[in-house]
Amino acid sequence: MVVAAMATVGAGGMASAQSPFPSKPVHIYVPYAAGGGVDILARTLGDVVSRQWGQGVVVENRPGAGGVVASQALAAAPPDGYTLIVVASGHATNPFLYEKLPYDTFKDFTPISLLASSPNILLVKADSPFKTLADLIAAAKARPGSLAYGHAGNGTSTHLAGELLKNLAGINLNAIPYKGGTPAINDLLGGQIPMSFNNGPESVGQLAAGSVRALAVTTASRASFLPDVPSMAETVPGYDTEVWWGLLGPAGMPPDLVAKLSHDFVAALNTDSVTQRLSKLGASPIGSSPGEFDAKIHADYDKWGPIIKAAGMKAE
Repeated sequence: MVVAAMATVGAGGMASAQSPFPSKPVHIYVPYAAGGGVDILARTLGDVVSRQWGQGVVVENRPGAGGVVASQALAAAPPDGYTLIVVASGHATNPFLYEKLPYDTFKDFTPISLLASSPNILLVKADSPFKTLADLIAAAKARPGSLAYGHAGNGTSTHLAGELLKNLAGINLNAIPYKGGTPAINDLLGGQIPMSFNNGPESVGQLAAGSVRALAVTTASRASFLPDVPSMAETVPGYDTEVWWGLLGPAGMPPDLVAKLSHDFVAALNTDSVTQRLSKLGASPIGSSPGEFDAKIHADYDKWGPIIKAAGMKAE
C-alpha cells in the first residue's frame, strides 16, 4: 500500500508570494536508456503530474556511468524544482564503486520521495536440479567455489544481491558480470551459468513462459506478484535487499517547494494507472516523505559499503 506521505503544504501550491509552481515545463532526468524500469516509472508519473499541474513534464534520458552523468547534471541545476531526477538504488552505492564522484551524494541533492521498489529474483533453469534455495546452498557448501551466478554488472543491485547471499549464508559463489540482466538470462537458459539474479521486469516474461524457475525473491517478505515464491529470508535469516527508485532535486530547494513536489508525486503514485503499470513491472509503490527517503539513502550507504569493499567491487 502506498504510504500517504502528505506534506504540511496542501496540494494547492507553495506558501509563498511567488507565482504558483509550476509555471513552465518540469524536466525529469533518467540516468538510464529508454525502455527500462526507471524510464517507464518516470514517464508514467510524468504523465499523471503533468495533468495535475496543467504543465508539461519532459523526461530526458541521460545514461552513463551508472547514473553519475545524469546526477552530475542535476547537481548543477538551479534549485527551483524545474529540474529533477529519478534515481535507482545505485545512487547510494556509487561512492564505493567510483574512485571519485563529481558531486557529494548527500550534500548536493534534495530527497523528495522514495517512489517504488522491486525485489530481485534468484532464477535457475526450469530443469535445474536445485528445487529450493536450501538445495543450492547445500551444493555450494559441498563444493566451495564450483557454482557461479550471473548479474547485470559490477555494483548493480543484482550483483549486491549475490554478494549478500554469500556473506549471510557463508558460501563461496563466483560472480559473473554481464552487460545487463537479459544477457545473464540468455546464458542461464543456454546452460553457461547455473543461476542468475535478475530484476522483476526482465524476469516476469521468462517465468510466465516456464523457461526459468524462481528459487526466491530478495526482499524480506514474499512479493505480491509471486506469492508462491519464498523470500530469501525464509532460508537465510536477515537477508533483505531490493532495487528502489526515488525522486531527487538539487541541493538548496525551499522546504515548501519540496513539500509540494512530494505531495504531488505521492498523489500520482496513488492513481490506478500508475499502480497498474508498476504491478506489470513487478514493482510496488511506496511514496515516502522527503525525510524517509533521505534515511533510506543513508541506510543503504551504510549497509552496502562494507560489502562492496569486502568484495573489491569497482564500476565497469
